[in-house]
Amino acid sequence: MTTSAGESGILTIREVADYLKVTDRTIYRLAAAKKIPAFKVGGTWRFSLADIDSWIKQQSMEGLGTGREEDGATNGKSNDGERK
Repeated sequence: MTTSAGESGILTIREVADYLKVTDRTIYRLAAAKKIPAFKVGGTWRFSLADIDSWIKQQSMEGLGTGREEDGATNGKSNDGERK
């Protein structure tokens, strides 16, 4: 009994790479560094399509932020010329 990735919702490295239009090696590195949601089955990486879609949305939202919250500029604080 075989099912396609769309039916099962579980993807291989190659399928995720094709989905994100990057190389297999990039996905392997992200998975090994725990920067993309993944799990191992029998020593091979697998990915949940729902988790990948959520991760994409999270990455997109982080990209929209300017990062100004971190330097205190949005809440009126200054760093008094100090480097962080």
